[in-house]
Amino acid sequence: MNKYFNGNKKWFFFGPLFVAMIFGLGAVVMWLWNAILPDVVSGVSPITYWQAMGLLVLSKILFGGFGKGKPGRGGSYAQKQFKQKFMDMSEEERAAFKDKWKEKCR
Repeated sequence: MNKYFNGNKKWFFFGPLFVAMIFGLGAVVMWLWNAILPDVVSGVSPITYWQAMGLLVLSKILFGGFGKGKPGRGGSYAQKQFKQKFMDMSEEERAAFKDKWKEKCR
């Protein structure tokens, strides 16, 4: 029983910390919006905490996307295919390929 508890022990700390960070980020967005925008832009009114949380969700949808996985983990399928094709080339083929791309990029 103890070995199962040790594996999930980090969630007792990091889970609530993650939730607290999200709610704290909503408070920061609300504070920044209310401190800056109403004075700078005419017609903009202060927002509530839940409106700030809604802005965070909206920005995640518009700019962050969902379900893309962790960035920098091997690249796309086409990148992997290209890398494999490049690694399978001989030294002469690689040199010719590099020279061809140097000409195209000039």
